[in-house]
Amino acid sequence: MSKPLDWALDLVYPTRCVFCHRFISPPGRPRICPACEASLPRTEDGRRRKGDFFSECVSALYYEGDVRQAIHRYKFGGVQAYAPVFGELVAALVYEQLQGEYNLITWAPLDRSRRRKRGYDQAELIAKNAAARLRQEAVPTLAKRRGVRPQSRTGAPEKRKANISGAYRVRDRAAVAGKRILLIDDIVTTGATLSECAKVLLLAGAEDVRCATLASTR
Repeated sequence: MSKPLDWALDLVYPTRCVFCHRFISPPGRPRICPACEASLPRTEDGRRRKGDFFSECVSALYYEGDVRQAIHRYKFGGVQAYAPVFGELVAALVYEQLQGEYNLITWAPLDRSRRRKRGYDQAELIAKNAAARLRQEAVPTLAKRRGVRPQSRTGAPEKRKANISGAYRVRDRAAVAGKRILLIDDIVTTGATLSECAKVLLLAGAEDVRCATLASTR
């Protein structure tokens, strides 16, 4: 895109901070303003946690306040332009916390119906942008067999596990066999979705699964 057109678009669509949504000067692509850069609820050492089938999960931010609102705009408001910023945050976390622990990057996918309705897969965009920052490639390894009730509406951890059970399949067993996989998603709450994805990958022959998310509940 030419610079004159870039400037014209900036005038029509002024750049806002991804998190606080205030205007940023000079204009350009969506990014983080200095105030939010200094005050984001970053986790301590990635808030490392273990799951039923994944070795560990690290998260860049806590899912609260402006972070929560930004993710809602990204997932439900069609603001795909946030993906490079979110991917950069995840990449920095992975570089700091999980360097050398994986040799394949993938993501927890949406089902076909929800992806078609939304127009994109939010975890896929974060994973691909994070991988690009890490000078690697994110590859599809999983497919969601069926739509399930959104995990956020399911309730207790036991209900979330039951809700997501059997929802995923591996696309190509040979592609994951013997791999140490980094599985990326947008948010982790109880970890039920990541555990189900990790279980399927391990049953297909993956050596290990570690996870990274943009945000985590406290």
